[in-house]
Amino acid sequence: MFLTGFAALAVMPLLPVAARDLDGVGLYPLVAGAFVAASLLGGVLGGAWADRGGARRPLTAGVVLTVATLLVSATSTTIWQLVLGRFTDGIAAGLVAVSVNAAIGQSYPDHLRARALSLMSACWIVPSLAGPPLAGFVAASWSWRVVFFGVAGFTLIPAAAAVLLLRPAQPAASQGPQGPGSPEASVRRPALPATVAVSGAAALTQYGVSAWNAWHAACASVGVVLLAAFAPRLLPRHTWRAGGGLPATVLLRALTSGAFFTLEAFVPLMLSTARQVPGVVTGFAFTGAALAWAGASWVQGRLQNRVPRHRLVAIGAAIMAAAVAVAALCTMPAVPPAAAVSSMAMAAVGMGLATPSLTLLSLAHTPADRQGYASGAMQTSQSLGQTLVLAVTSALFTAVSAASTSRLPAFAGAYALLILPIAAAACLAGRTRVADAGQHDASGLPVATAEGQLR
Repeated sequence: MFLTGFAALAVMPLLPVAARDLDGVGLYPLVAGAFVAASLLGGVLGGAWADRGGARRPLTAGVVLTVATLLVSATSTTIWQLVLGRFTDGIAAGLVAVSVNAAIGQSYPDHLRARALSLMSACWIVPSLAGPPLAGFVAASWSWRVVFFGVAGFTLIPAAAAVLLLRPAQPAASQGPQGPGSPEASVRRPALPATVAVSGAAALTQYGVSAWNAWHAACASVGVVLLAAFAPRLLPRHTWRAGGGLPATVLLRALTSGAFFTLEAFVPLMLSTARQVPGVVTGFAFTGAALAWAGASWVQGRLQNRVPRHRLVAIGAAIMAAAVAVAALCTMPAVPPAAAVSSMAMAAVGMGLATPSLTLLSLAHTPADRQGYASGAMQTSQSLGQTLVLAVTSALFTAVSAASTSRLPAFAGAYALLILPIAAAACLAGRTRVADAGQHDASGLPVATAEGQLR
């Protein structure tokens, strides 16, 4: 996870440079969006694979594929080869992320899972401090291609470890009935055609909102229609209705991730364009956010059995709402730009509390031999949330920018829109609560067990 984080934070800042070098700046939104879109596909494939034979094989495939895709990107001679490299890298990232979560669910006891997830977050601290400046120095001294080659060399270490050291482990068999009315029967197995359709639609949507004209509007419309038609097939039933248990947990992952990563995209853009802040300040925003996320994740790992997980999700969402409000205030010229930097760190604190808690809740709501499916659904939901929230916010931002001489009102509108998914997450957090078997609610009716909430 450490080297995966280093690879991600070293490569991302260099993508605009690579696109310009390959005469493909116009296709940069597709270069950036291909990774997120492909992680949908990788997450679904990895989840099903982990359920069939344990997390080792999809994890091994993910880290080995990461090395290969970095080499594809490093040797790019056209922008389309770079797009291909980023797309396959997204598949690899989806495999790795889902496999790590499934492995924690299959291998760790309940009281250690929170600390294991906090350790995964801590692995991003050093990469956030060293990755971007080191990659920038290497690119300036030699070439962006050297960075890709170097990261591929570093990633050989976890690839070799996965191949040579990890022991095979089978997921525990689920206990209970297997008939048509059983919880297992209600789990919807994602179909590969639907997964491919959603992955392509996500990339098409992100490309469509990159400009304001008839062609891009048509692409975005087709992408949204395809997402509406096929995305529900990849998620638990009643996800869009926030059904109690796993469906609500999956939905909240989409809402919180979509809001945070959209904020993370717009705050640096506002600092560099509307507020004319030096690039080093923007870099501090990313570093502060990574440190804040890791710190909050460490805190949630120490709150095991002290604070209910669904309450940590609600607290995290409330902190994110405050962060968005601070970012909105920074659209006023009288407010110092440094406040916008702090808004990213505040939002990261909220995510550090909410994201591991949602992952643990998803595992608690899932039978042992379906935790790969749950991890894949969470990864799919995260990617969909990022795609849809960013697309809607970008469309509003583009429209307001076209009608105004200043970009600050467009940023204010974008931040105001982000309040909606965050408020929804805070209000729906109670639906993710884990209920023990035999527990009764205030009316005396039995509360659904964790397995039953898969319905």
